[in-house]
Amino acid sequence: MAVTIEDLYRNYGLLADASKDNISQHKDAYQVILNGVKGGPKEKRLAAQFIPKFFSSFPEMADAAINAQLDLCEDEDVSIRRQAIKELPRFATGENILRVADILTQLLQTDDTAEFNQVNAALVSIFKIDARGTLGGLFSQILQGEDIVRERAIKFLSGKLKTLPEDVMTKEVEDYVFAETKKVLEDVTGEEFVLLMRLVSGLRVLQTVNGRQQLVELVVEQAFLEQALNPADPDTVDRLLQCTRQALPLFSKNVHSTRFVTYFCEHVLPNLSTLTSPVAELDIQLEVLKLLAEMSPFCGDMDKLEPNLNMLFTKLLEFMPLPPEEVENGENSANEEPKLQFSYVECLLFSFHQLDFKIRLQYFARGLQVYIRQLRVALQGKTGDALKTEENKIKVVALKITNNINVLIKDLFHNPPSFKSTVTLSWKPVQKTEAVAPKRPSGEEMGSSGSTKKQISPQSRRDARQIYNPPSGKYSATIGNFNYGEEHSVAFSFSGHFYKHCCEAS
Repeated sequence: MAVTIEDLYRNYGLLADASKDNISQHKDAYQVILNGVKGGPKEKRLAAQFIPKFFSSFPEMADAAINAQLDLCEDEDVSIRRQAIKELPRFATGENILRVADILTQLLQTDDTAEFNQVNAALVSIFKIDARGTLGGLFSQILQGEDIVRERAIKFLSGKLKTLPEDVMTKEVEDYVFAETKKVLEDVTGEEFVLLMRLVSGLRVLQTVNGRQQLVELVVEQAFLEQALNPADPDTVDRLLQCTRQALPLFSKNVHSTRFVTYFCEHVLPNLSTLTSPVAELDIQLEVLKLLAEMSPFCGDMDKLEPNLNMLFTKLLEFMPLPPEEVENGENSANEEPKLQFSYVECLLFSFHQLDFKIRLQYFARGLQVYIRQLRVALQGKTGDALKTEENKIKVVALKITNNINVLIKDLFHNPPSFKSTVTLSWKPVQKTEAVAPKRPSGEEMGSSGSTKKQISPQSRRDARQIYNPPSGKYSATIGNFNYGEEHSVAFSFSGHFYKHCCEAS
């Protein structure tokens, strides 16, 4: 006989009135409530509320109760499913926590937004009951569940774990997350790798030098740095780029980028011109050089330093052409005008700021000075919307790049090279420096007339460490906070007249 609304209310009343000591004697009443999942919509809604209310009083019926609630979580009526899901955390006690977490993880595959949010809220709720058990259910589905469940479970962990308080995400729990994540990383897609690295990078137990080194080791394993690079395979190239991007924020003076820099010098730079881009619009050569430039300050001792420097030097020369020869009438004898790849040179110069190659530098510097002057004139007086045109955005980026190159070249012109300047790479945000109040001179620094003695020679001032900032002027006031949108590769061709003018100007 089907269970009716009246049956459910009558048995609910019987259980509610029973004392704590003898309620377990009313198994038949609880069974009637469990049978309510086989009734109509009204009976199911009541059963979804009544089953969890008395669940803890009948431990020997736990499996039957959870199965009954699970049936309601899979009902065709979305309102019944939501009610059943809402009550699921009440079953998350003791050894049942793992099963409840597993069920909720599977329910992440729903396409109903309200139901999906309900599942997320329920998972967060049981995290606060037993974080380790909840993670067990989630990772079980990530490792063994369907693709859609795996994908959404990873996204849940990546987005929600960082919002949980420290009393929930204890050291033991974070250690468990890291250990399980390493298992998942044995077979992941590019998107999953990024999400999982975001997850473990936020763990408090890994915010130490040793922790960051462990993360770098994790990325090294994913990057396959022990294998030769296949430049024609876009997936292989994409994997290397993704891994390098994830490793970059982890590098420091104590966590070295040596293995990545070495791999780029030995395997990537020799194949730079043949790399297959994973994205059609991406300038793959510039992207690689940017990553190399950002890693280079954190590179430690290399086993094969000289050949790696030679490779950097060779690539740099490729992007720094010799001046074209002139015929008797002063015209350019070359059929094609040389192309100065400023963006590429900036990256390579930054990576390789220790070799003296002044002949080509002098030629390049002459063209650079002329072009900087042209850019300043072109941008003079432009602010606001005027800087947002595509042409002016490229000019602003070009000005940053050429000024960086100019600062680096000046260091190399010293004899011996000074290497005292630092630059902010053109695609990185400018770091604002706080003004420091001048130090009050001591009595020994004051002359008899009260004036301050000059302690620093003009030569020392010239050699003092320079911190590069974008040039000042009417047009530059808005450049620092300007949103450039898409990054630009800056390369320009100049006529023979331009080269002649450069030489005359020097």
